[in-house]
Amino acid sequence: MLEELRSYILKKKHHAFRSPSGIDFAAEFAEKRLNPRARVAERFVRICEMEQPLLMPQERIVLTRTVTDPNAIFIKEEGEDRIDLPCIYTKEEWLQVKEKHFIHEAGWLSNVIPDYSLILEKGLLFFRKNADEYSCKMIDALIDLTDRYAMEAENQGKMDVVETLKKVPRYGATSFQEALQMIRIVNFAAWLEGNYHVTLGRFDVYCGPYLEKDLATGVLREEEALELLCDFFMALNKDTDLYYSIQRGDNGQSLTLGGVDAKGHPQFNMLSRLCLLASKELKVIDPKINIRVDKNTPVEVYELGSELTAVGLGFPQYTNDDTVIAGLLEKGYELEDARNYAIAACWEIIIPVVGTDIINVGALSFAKVIDRAFHEYLKKANSFEEFLKYVDLIIMEETEKILARIQNIWVIPSPFYGMFFPFEDVSKGGKYNNLGVHGTGIATAADSLAAIKKYVFEEKSISAEAYIEAVDADFVGYESLLAKLRYDSPKMGNDDDFVDDLAAHLMSSFADALEGKRSSRGGQIRAGTGSAMYYLWHPEEIGASPDGRRKGEGLGTNYSPSLYARCNGPFSIVKSFCKPELKRIINGGPLTLEFLSSMFENPEGIEKLALLVRTYIKLGGHQLQLNTVNRETLRDAQKHPERYPQLVVRIWGWSAYFVELDKRFQDHVIARTEYAL
Repeated sequence: MLEELRSYILKKKHHAFRSPSGIDFAAEFAEKRLNPRARVAERFVRICEMEQPLLMPQERIVLTRTVTDPNAIFIKEEGEDRIDLPCIYTKEEWLQVKEKHFIHEAGWLSNVIPDYSLILEKGLLFFRKNADEYSCKMIDALIDLTDRYAMEAENQGKMDVVETLKKVPRYGATSFQEALQMIRIVNFAAWLEGNYHVTLGRFDVYCGPYLEKDLATGVLREEEALELLCDFFMALNKDTDLYYSIQRGDNGQSLTLGGVDAKGHPQFNMLSRLCLLASKELKVIDPKINIRVDKNTPVEVYELGSELTAVGLGFPQYTNDDTVIAGLLEKGYELEDARNYAIAACWEIIIPVVGTDIINVGALSFAKVIDRAFHEYLKKANSFEEFLKYVDLIIMEETEKILARIQNIWVIPSPFYGMFFPFEDVSKGGKYNNLGVHGTGIATAADSLAAIKKYVFEEKSISAEAYIEAVDADFVGYESLLAKLRYDSPKMGNDDDFVDDLAAHLMSSFADALEGKRSSRGGQIRAGTGSAMYYLWHPEEIGASPDGRRKGEGLGTNYSPSLYARCNGPFSIVKSFCKPELKRIINGGPLTLEFLSSMFENPEGIEKLALLVRTYIKLGGHQLQLNTVNRETLRDAQKHPERYPQLVVRIWGWSAYFVELDKRFQDHVIARTEYAL
């Protein structure tokens, strides 16, 4: 389906039409002393004017970036980074802002979901009525650009595109094609404004009615609707190399399917099913698919999801309404808002329209907590209980350090994207202004505590002094101890209360440390189980770990067993990782498992995987993401990348083409344990 369009985009033929802006906006704006909103609007308008209409073969959902700035930079905490838009602030101005404020990542709005339902219903001219001069200029520039696309479409004889662009984005959508085009236009403009991790929210809920109307009235047949949806999905893959990200693919273009409405009624619908089919058909990395499920979700939904998993895209990711909604209510979210949650760029829980939570401001390294306790307090502790109190103390200290760093957040205004939120200035916050902190390396920490408890305090088979000496030597000369720690010690993932209870304690201690804390915007601080890129960054801060992890080795991805843990299989892992009180750790972060691709060579593999997912949800698990991999294929792809241009893997909360990843990310994927059912 749409193979010519898919091939055109994946082979990057549209890149030939790109050109740099050639304008130093930052210097110009600094000289004119323009205010932030004026800078954002001026850049947007002028780039829209430079954009050239580009219609690809078979394409009916249009808009493609043609203006770039590969040399643009912005200043972040760790140094400089690059983003393919001309900067609006000079380096000196950025540094002045940073003297007074915490700048989160790129400084722009991210991981928020506008009122797509209202956008689709009303169109941009509705919002223009109450907009300020900057927003009006941006709407006018965007409409002018889409008018030029309509002219080019008419030149090419694509009259359905012409008719669609006569209606949207000026006015509300009345058909499925118009709805998809409107969303693409808003998505395109949000990125062009400078925002990032532009997630699509509850796509089937707000777009489903347009599909159902067209099907009911005979405007579309199901196969025609699927083709339009595939066209829209491919549109989301055209410009991703231009988006701000750690690696290509980490762009936040996720959508959420299923879940419940404000009264608790299930919302999985025809469009939900077509999204899974379209993704399975196209086999591309965007959009990332998330499915909201609960204890009553029919097994057929899990089977549809498992069929997509078998393709090897690393999604869908599942999120459990029973656990998440309960956790949101405990954090003070209203029931109607909690039931309306969606998934952010990776896995974080966000509230559409009214939520401006910043859900990834930092991360607690559980491995570092244990490293500190091990070196500072192990020789002092007279019992394991005393040692564990020191661990709790360090968790408190480390979280305080994180919170001290992230006060007085400043976000660049968004005159365009901000129009679609019910606040005067969405960059200054909304109804919910909570912050999220990841928690990394839980299995490494729990496994370390279990080894310390067993060998130092219970068996007394190794002294604290000797243990510390071995770890500091990276186990060189202590190979028998290393083997014992890595392969014989209790490991999280084997349904063993000895270690699982310690993991639960660490999680509760993390939640306790953040309980009652407030951000500078008055929001609460949410603990999470995600790792993001920290599974490679945090190990750089420490040496070897007491569980047998050697210096330089990575942590498990997100909420998962240690890389070398010998687990008794996926079901034992599921049981272990459901034991913590996950509704207290509600920022998000999925249990992440890899499965052998050969498992799906017959329908039985699909049925078994669906059963595993359903079991995890019924046991109270919060989130689950599954990778389909073949280690030998991955190794061959490292040697011969030209043979595997579309080989997809899941990284932490997003999927990417394996051969486009840095080698350290490739190696980590290869190091993960493969399971079968």
